[in-house]
Amino acid sequence: MSEVPDQHRAAAPQVVRCAVITVSDSRTLETDKGGQAIVDLLCEVGHQVVERSIIPDDPHRMKELIGRYRLREDVDAVLLTGGTGLSHRDRTVETVTELLTKTLPGYGELFRMLSYQEVGSAAMLSRAVGGVVGRTVLLTMPGSPAAVRLAMEKLILPELGHLVREARR
Repeated sequence: MSEVPDQHRAAAPQVVRCAVITVSDSRTLETDKGGQAIVDLLCEVGHQVVERSIIPDDPHRMKELIGRYRLREDVDAVLLTGGTGLSHRDRTVETVTELLTKTLPGYGELFRMLSYQEVGSAAMLSRAVGGVVGRTVLLTMPGSPAAVRLAMEKLILPELGHLVREARR
């Protein structure tokens, strides 16, 4: 049964070109630990970060930036951190969901399952979502460095090339 995913992974790009977006009204490059964790983890395994942005939790700005990235030939995936909570300012999930042409419900489901193992019932507050916009992979994760590491290490990094391969077919 695992032959097909293994074959797909073998045919997937070994280097994925990523744009990293931190959605925050208060973070700067110096204080953005979640975004920095994404960058560090991507680079550690040989992927490329072609651009890193910090933008306020504003749907118009998010849509504009994601729209620009999805049209770029040098961006295979857009990874967002922040703005996934329940406060009235947290609008990343709603904004991203509107843009997705295909959803990956399993991404959020698995993230919450893994989160539950670490934080218990508070995992139900996670609204991580993912999918594809056009032919570009788009994944969100909470802003905390621990949540970023969980998503990156357990879900995103093991499948990033595979996701890109499937999105580009």
